[in-house]
Amino acid sequence: MAGNSSPRNARPVGDFAAAILDPVLRRKTGVSTALVQSWEEIAGPRLAQASRPEKILWPRRAGEDDPFEPATLVIACEGASALQLQHQTGEIISRVNAFLGFAALGRIRILQKPIGDTGKARRPRPRELSREETASVTQSVAVIEDDALRASLERLGRAVKSSRTR
Repeated sequence: MAGNSSPRNARPVGDFAAAILDPVLRRKTGVSTALVQSWEEIAGPRLAQASRPEKILWPRRAGEDDPFEPATLVIACEGASALQLQHQTGEIISRVNAFLGFAALGRIRILQKPIGDTGKARRPRPRELSREETASVTQSVAVIEDDALRASLERLGRAVKSSRTR
């Protein structure tokens, strides 16, 4: 079988994307893809839906002998969640520092702006099935003995039929 590739050689596309994007993100924003991908674990599921790390602002150092000063993490956050984020800044700073492996952050700056994809197109509503189409789906799954499986397959069949044009 010369044309088949082994599954052992397969690598997730995300590995390649991270290798390409990480240096660019670090240079432009100071944020790694790992931090962005782990944001839900760091901020918690509710807060992660309404916020995202934008950039890390590192203070300028005049020379090598200057003492280390912690950076500021800029977090974009939707208006309603900004207050919750503000109350959790200490905990988030601790979690990000633990994630990074050292006390990199000292403060958080909240930037209020929309997070979700506002230009996202809504899915069109499925069309109503005719009586014949409904009967066809019901008849095709009637031989299934398990009630739950039959009901699931019937819902699936209706969804497929309603997404097709007549």
